[in-house]
Parts: sequence; structure tokens; C-alpha cells
Amino acid sequence: MSIEVGSKLKGKVTGITNFGAFVELPGGSTGLVHISEVADNYVKDINEHLTVGDEVEVKVLNVESDGKIGLSIRKAVDKPVGQSSSSGRPGPGSGSGSGSGSGRPPRRGGSGGPRQQRPRSMSFEDKMNRFLKDSEERLTSLKRQTESKRGGRGTKR
Repeated sequence: MSIEVGSKLKGKVTGITNFGAFVELPGGSTGLVHISEVADNYVKDINEHLTVGDEVEVKVLNVESDGKIGLSIRKAVDKPVGQSSSSGRPGPGSGSGSGSGSGRPPRRGGSGGPRQQRPRSMSFEDKMNRFLKDSEERLTSLKRQTESKRGGRGTKR
């Protein structure tokens, strides 16, 4: 069976690494699903999404001349009408990403849980205050580290 770019196939997860999962395809060939192609949202640990032996539907992204096959699980899933079939990541000029009235999908992929609600409800002033607080904490930490390298507290050169 020839594997063509763009085709959707069923496969079985045969191995998991920290950068992706190997999937055995019909015909005995094996392809790699990179960790970024497992789900629409950020995947920190691939083991939370896949285990060895899982049956998955994959879409063939590329077939290289040396036989390597690039696969995607997230692009194999049919999205409901109204959602973009692109990468799900914000592109250049994506703005705030709230999606209200712009016809664009929300900025972050995923289930639309509480993580999406928090940024929309924060005012600009709240965001600035939070940024300033974080910035001050980082500067204080950096200053302490620098002073400790120079020979202790309060010593100036």
C-alpha cells in the first residue's frame, strides 16, 4: 500500500519518546507523530495523551525520500464548521485573540476551559500591574544574585 501525503490512515502506537510517538501504519511502515502534532493544545508530556498500543487515526504530512513519514493526529481529526483547519496557533497580526466579532477562533486551542476565561476578563490596567509586579520581582532576584557574587550583602565597589 502506497502512503500518500494528505491521506488519513489508522495506525497503532508502537513507541513513545520525549519528542513524539512512532505509529505503525498499514503495510508495515512506521511514521513519527511529533509532539506538536498530538493535540491542538500544548502537550508537555506525551504520555498524558498516548500510550503504546493505542489505535489512532493519523494524517500523512510528508514522506521523505529516505523513507521517513511525518504524521499528525490533530490534523486527522475533523474540526466542526467555524473552526480553522490551520495549525491552531496564532499567526502574525492575530491581535488579542478574543474572537468576539472577528470571525476568528479563540487564540488557544483546546477545550475552552477556565484558562481562556481569565485573560479576557483582565483589564489593561490589571495586566500592566501584573507585569510590573513580575518585573520588580525578577529585578530584585537578579540584584540579589549579583550582590552575592560580588562578596555579600551591601558591599559596593
